[in-house]
Amino acid sequence: MSYSVGQVSGFAGVTVRALHHYDRTGLLSPSERSPAGYRLYGDADLARLQQILFYRELGFSLEEIKAILADPQANVLEHLRARHRLLTEQMQKLQRLVEVAEQAMEVQQTGVILTPEERFAVFGEISFDLTYATEAHLKWQHSEGHQRSMARAAAHSKEDWSRLMAEAAAWRQRLTTAFDAGEPPEGDRAMELAEEHRQHITRWFTPCPPDMHCRIAQDFTTDPRAFALTVPPSEQRPGLAAYLLTAVRANAAHRGSVEGGAR
Repeated sequence: MSYSVGQVSGFAGVTVRALHHYDRTGLLSPSERSPAGYRLYGDADLARLQQILFYRELGFSLEEIKAILADPQANVLEHLRARHRLLTEQMQKLQRLVEVAEQAMEVQQTGVILTPEERFAVFGEISFDLTYATEAHLKWQHSEGHQRSMARAAAHSKEDWSRLMAEAAAWRQRLTTAFDAGEPPEGDRAMELAEEHRQHITRWFTPCPPDMHCRIAQDFTTDPRAFALTVPPSEQRPGLAAYLLTAVRANAAHRGSVEGGAR
């Protein structure tokens, strides 16, 4: 069967103008003409068009495509490998740009305007994973505690964030020291560290009763993004998240027994 320019344009998703250009440059010239002189595309033409569109989708220029199709000895695999390397490099560059954009969005979420130098000085390696932040927001957006926490975070000044992050860094140092020293997660030292973390959340974000603290620590063991908000990857150790969860649970149980006994 033969197809007109309009028909090919319709089912191939190529503009009539592009098909005319392909014809003028010799990239794809219809093999037939109607009695009235109109271009008609046959099966072989359509097969060539599919090849052209395939290479165009991969980013090849029309000149490159013409050279590949014109040379029966062309090493198509080498051309594809070269394109694969280029596309991989472009993907990596785009990923870096995405990360830069996310970092800028993260700063906006804190409600604090910082220069890049100030942001690095304040936050260091700690960064907010937007996928985690979005999921958490959707999950807890109607929670009074979550709303209060977001409002408190937005109200913090640059100086507040500096103090907050310095306090968190000092606590992380004590936590990793206890972990490396083999302090038992249900021992007094680990429970003290768990309580410090709970008070840190209360002081800077929202009241954090022991049961809520247990839920937060549970996330540390099930979602690496959550734990990275508290301990950056460079400071993590295998088993540290589970260690902290055990300490948080032990502290919650201890406080419950103490407060229960006080009553």
